[in-house]
Amino acid sequence: MQPLESVTDRTGHRWAELTWADGGELIALRVPGATIHRATLEHPILGLVAPITDDRGDQLTVISAVNWARPTEIPAIAEPGRLPAGAGGVIIDVLARLAPTSLRYAGPWPTSALYQTLLRSFRTTASEAEFTAGGIERALRGARDELPFDFVPAPHERIAIARGHVELRDGLERAVIDGVAYGRDHGVARLVGDRAEVWFGDAPWAHVASFAPDGSLIAGPHALPACTSDAVGKTFPPALCEAIAELVADAVPAPLADAARAIVTRGPIAWADLGARAACRTSAGLAVHAALWERLAPAGLGRVALAIAEALTPVVTLAVVADVGVMSPPGTVDAMVTT
Repeated sequence: MQPLESVTDRTGHRWAELTWADGGELIALRVPGATIHRATLEHPILGLVAPITDDRGDQLTVISAVNWARPTEIPAIAEPGRLPAGAGGVIIDVLARLAPTSLRYAGPWPTSALYQTLLRSFRTTASEAEFTAGGIERALRGARDELPFDFVPAPHERIAIARGHVELRDGLERAVIDGVAYGRDHGVARLVGDRAEVWFGDAPWAHVASFAPDGSLIAGPHALPACTSDAVGKTFPPALCEAIAELVADAVPAPLADAARAIVTRGPIAWADLGARAACRTSAGLAVHAALWERLAPAGLGRVALAIAEALTPVVTLAVVADVGVMSPPGTVDAMVTT
């Protein structure tokens, strides 16, 4: 059987290039912005690993050794947050294309981000809660035992479009425009029918693009409207920060609660125009899209606080990991992140 040499879409855009040795060993897997090399290094938790370098040849992180010609498990990446945006998703999709049968994860970081990335190229009956259960404990002990969940290969078709790409499998499932991912019918940035839209307060706020059934653009991408709310630039009062901190602490995994509470309480939290993002971390503190205030203020401060906490929870979770390395092996951070 001829080994997979590249993944190229119908527009001619090359997403992955594979180089093989005569004996079937992978020499290099090149994806946008990163290259996986032969497994030649030892890692204190993952054992034999392959270095992942950027386009300059500088090492970004490492990935556990895998027989790419016939993968038998889902590999673990020590610091997926250091990969260029989108690279992790391409790596996982190449893995699905090469896997002869279902795979299981045998690493120490069964995170929500990894689960969501796997769903784009595999199918499983395991829920996210089942996959991530005990994740902190696995990270702390550097677990390498196999989780009892099968992931059946179901790679997607990735097609380049203006300012991003789309992913098709059972129809259009995901679009990435200007670095923002639009998923099917959920989140602030979402796909609704054939449209990429930004939603705040359970209603659309902006139409970004429209697509044909084959993923090609019909309209857009359109520029996002500016948020002209008077709230932009204003900071939250301390009492509101404390209330939101408790809501966020209740939402994150228990071992992260104290650190998450401290980040939110410390603030400052400010209203801002964040485009297609509900919240983000800034050099000054935290920011929340002012459109949430405009849409939800009539429903009362309680509803606003819940929406703010929902927007901040994933941002604060990643901030905790970056600050203290809770989920990481010695000397690494961002183990909860994938792309």
